[in-house]
Amino acid sequence: MMQKEGHGSSAWLRDLILGGQDGLVNVLGIVLAVAEATGARSMVLIAGLAATFAESISMGAVAYTSSKASKEYYQKQLELEYEEIKTKPDEERREVREIYRARGFSGKLLEDIVKKITSNKKVWVETMMRDELKLSETEFAHPVRDAVIVGFAAIAGSLVPLVPFIFLPVEVAVIVTLGFSTVVLFASGAIKGQWTAVHPFKSGLEMAVVGMTAAIAGYLIGKVLGVTIV
Repeated sequence: MMQKEGHGSSAWLRDLILGGQDGLVNVLGIVLAVAEATGARSMVLIAGLAATFAESISMGAVAYTSSKASKEYYQKQLELEYEEIKTKPDEERREVREIYRARGFSGKLLEDIVKKITSNKKVWVETMMRDELKLSETEFAHPVRDAVIVGFAAIAGSLVPLVPFIFLPVEVAVIVTLGFSTVVLFASGAIKGQWTAVHPFKSGLEMAVVGMTAAIAGYLIGKVLGVTIV
């Protein structure tokens, strides 16, 4: 039970960070390019808001289709495992034995473990799915939930680089939004690091560097292309 909760929490956090980072980075690149090209607050906000909603819808749709496809793949493999247990029980039993032998079990204890697992078809299949195929249903069990989380996270992340332009002159807002966005990216990475057993500072620095590099690349591309979105 505890393991399922952990997997679910990890998937939720992954979706939240993915959506937020993607929204922030993409919109930051756009607003910087528009600010450079026009110097007009209204144009920056219009372009930024348009990109925000387009990004959230796109990210939500991608999260839904990806999660749904993964869920369908899991279900297909589950059906195959049930079929193999039915048609090739000795071979599947041998695979369970090899899994636990690799973990250091042997002799009577190993045979007792194999006997216990294979006495319950549901437990047997779950063992094969988890330990042989490395698949866990909890990681992609909720396509709609994943889409909603990613979509709203993308909106929240996209608003981060826009907020300074609401209250400050464009020239000042550009500097503030760069600093603000860097701090948010670093904080997100640090939080992710705590969940993934990576040093928070290292994880935060990595996300900030990668995110800001991507945003600046987007800004440069927009500048080279003449910011055709405006």
